Amino acid sequence: MRAAVHETVVHDVFHRPPHRDDTAAETLTALRRSRRDGLIERAGCERFGQVPWSTRAFPVLAALAPVMTSPEGEITYPGDPMCLYAALSVVVDNALKSARYGAEDTDDIPFTDLCPDWRCPPSKERRLTARHGLRLTDTAVGTPDDTVFDPRVWDEQARDSLRELTRRLRPKVFLVSTVSPAHRYALEMARLVKEELPDCLVVFGGRHMDETMRYAPADGSVVLQYSSTLRAIEDGRAEPVVDFCVSGEGYFALDLLMKAIALAMDLDRTRAQVHDVVETLNLLGDAGLRLPGNSLLCARDGATVHAFPIRGEKYDLAELPSPYQGFAIRSRFPVFPLPDGGPARTAHMTVTNACPYHCDFCSESALVVGGLKRFGAAPAEAALERVCEYVSYGAEAVFFDDSIFWSGTFRAIREFCEALRAARAAASPEDLPERCRRWITGDDDWRRLRELRFGCQVTADLLTTLHGEDEVREMLSALREAGCTYLYMGIESMSSAVMDHVHKNIRRVADLPWKKKVRTALTRIRESGIPVGSSVLFGLEGETRETIEETVEEVGQLVDDGLVMLASPNILTYHPATRITRDHGMQDSLDYHSPDVDNRPPYIYFEEAFPGVVSRRLSEDDIWFIHESTAKRWGGIRNSAAPEFP
Repeated sequence: MRAAVHETVVHDVFHRPPHRDDTAAETLTALRRSRRDGLIERAGCERFGQVPWSTRAFPVLAALAPVMTSPEGEITYPGDPMCLYAALSVVVDNALKSARYGAEDTDDIPFTDLCPDWRCPPSKERRLTARHGLRLTDTAVGTPDDTVFDPRVWDEQARDSLRELTRRLRPKVFLVSTVSPAHRYALEMARLVKEELPDCLVVFGGRHMDETMRYAPADGSVVLQYSSTLRAIEDGRAEPVVDFCVSGEGYFALDLLMKAIALAMDLDRTRAQVHDVVETLNLLGDAGLRLPGNSLLCARDGATVHAFPIRGEKYDLAELPSPYQGFAIRSRFPVFPLPDGGPARTAHMTVTNACPYHCDFCSESALVVGGLKRFGAAPAEAALERVCEYVSYGAEAVFFDDSIFWSGTFRAIREFCEALRAARAAASPEDLPERCRRWITGDDDWRRLRELRFGCQVTADLLTTLHGEDEVREMLSALREAGCTYLYMGIESMSSAVMDHVHKNIRRVADLPWKKKVRTALTRIRESGIPVGSSVLFGLEGETRETIEETVEEVGQLVDDGLVMLASPNILTYHPATRITRDHGMQDSLDYHSPDVDNRPPYIYFEEAFPGVVSRRLSEDDIWFIHESTAKRWGGIRNSAAPEFP
């Protein structure tokens, strides 16, 4: 491992007010034409439309870095890697368009010559036969789905699978989405790919980038947190195996980067160098290209980091391409059982990108994410169309991953529920809204829509103090009538001494302490006929052994009373950009990069928990106590492979 003392060069070509450098625009046009002529010549064709796809396409590989090293003691819902699918949505959409229209001699296609090989969306047959569960890779490469590596557990089998896939696919670009607890494994994945293919460009994105790398417009500087990828490489704590990092609203920035890589590649070997990509990015910016959203794209070229801050127009979350456009729905969620007892094929969906609450421990807060985006224009209709699209892909259920469904806006919830209820109750597909009819084209699609169930997340505050009792009951009734059969609620703690510090407990009423608020909310949900799952978080500010015992017992009583069907215990781990990380003095010591970590019991019984990054309010003895006491008190309701107690 070597240290890399670097300088940072900020390129404001996508940040300054819109303008167009005519010389740069002419240079870009000439570059594209010359490259097309080169492809035509190499293929022995008369025009670009005759150039075979195999000559134009270059292979790519995308991966979701896992947070676990052992499946022992932990049951993790094997959902689809939606953070990765969403991040790829724009670039996959543009690549699919370029493949579809690539036979035309036009400059209007997104990728004008070389193009990343996400060519054919899965057929309907393939979507309906996609395998369930923890998937490493399929055996053939032909759809975007086959270019995703999703191990979920980082062990020797996953390492071997990544090596084999790299050797078979030989990607020119390796894209990795990583949260902080997965970052050390993302670095190892990058190293393995670089060992096999030194010229492969490695791109990191995901929540860890969002939290640790940002642009400060006040002084035009790039701020890197201690645990950021680039700073760890600079300090010599991590190997220099990452070429590009993308943070913020990176959908469009990633697409920009892939276009720059494609234009910078030599046509003979489809290989690009970082400095050539940097020059191409500058050319695209000078030629007048502007992007929506706020993001930061960094390129590491030896000892220099080139930063491209992007500040563009706001966009509607519903305008982004569908994350499932190129990918089959593989997840099966047991809380949505089919008539035969098996779990339903469950699509993930979001209509908001962040949480409106400002809890100091949460990396999903709008304060951390950088603002709240949602389905904007005609949101209920847009969301219904997206649901119908997923039904056409084979979805039998939908789980909305929003931190709080529709940001907790009752009006939006009711409007969506009414639109979905009306669609499910329609006499025939012809009675559906026009934008939905194009998706519901067969009897099986129609049956799945009529039988569709969905789940979403709520809060105790939302169902008690923020709205009147009658309004809450009406909203819950609307959810149930629209097909909602599962709600998930973060209890966090049942101790007022802990919850007094939590923003989720925003409306504090003297005669309604937190534990009563939770019980009231759960009772109202039960009376509506909707089952509830819950999560509990240990290690918040104010946590002691006494508050732990209080929470374990109080949740146990909720279990005894049939108010929750699932209770998931979690240990607070520090996210780099959260306030509790700063308050506990951990921002400059978080180790999310060392290759070797003593990930042992009891830490392995909790997702994302590692020694050195868990709450300072918990000792290892406390964590053992939480593991054992929740297993004993909560029994089979606990979402964990905990030991059985007499």
